[in-house]
Amino acid sequence: MIPETRSVFEEGQVLLFDKPLYWTSFDLVNKVRIIIKSSLGIRNIKVGHAGTLDPLAGGLMIICTGKATKRIDEFRDLDKEYIATIRLGETTPSYDLETEVTGNYPIDHITEENVRTALRSFIGERQQVPPAHSAKMIKGKRAYEFARKGITKEMLPVTVFFRDIELLSFELPEIKTRLLCSKGTYIRSFARDLGIALGSGACLSALKRTAIGPFTVDNAYTIEKFENFIKEMKQNQ
Repeated sequence: MIPETRSVFEEGQVLLFDKPLYWTSFDLVNKVRIIIKSSLGIRNIKVGHAGTLDPLAGGLMIICTGKATKRIDEFRDLDKEYIATIRLGETTPSYDLETEVTGNYPIDHITEENVRTALRSFIGERQQVPPAHSAKMIKGKRAYEFARKGITKEMLPVTVFFRDIELLSFELPEIKTRLLCSKGTYIRSFARDLGIALGSGACLSALKRTAIGPFTVDNAYTIEKFENFIKEMKQNQ
């Protein structure tokens, strides 16, 4: 019974997961690996993900097992869709709520039409500076390793592409947007840049990735559902 189920994951599976809030991407990969190994008696199995999510972000992650890990780069290149809640009038060093608010700015002048106009200006190709508190590699280390020690490093801009941006709600001091963008886009940096474009400041207060290419979070496993799925596979063989 178990050997056949085991081979399914060793030969390679592409799995969709809804990452819990506050988990790191590694936490999710490690948990999936542990479930597969402990449930199926596999000593070693490759498990990897096709694109990280910050701990303060939830939503879709693609996780590959076994031989399917060779396909990871294929999924990394796909466009991503996000639902982002942005708090206007406040800035933080990390551009989200991981760090304390260090700047306060007026928002009385901001109208819904201002926001819609600013959002339209982002559509297309643009240069974006990644957050210092990010996993961007700098001389073999993650940028956040320097930032957390108070060491300032120059963050070089990267080319990103916004295919679509939609305003979902306008309730100051927060707005909610849907964004469809290229790989490598930092939504935290988008929040910072939007604040500047509005003549104020801004930071990301909530984020969920809802799609990667044709894959959607609606079809994703939670950890609990995945554990039950493994149990049912074993019982039905």
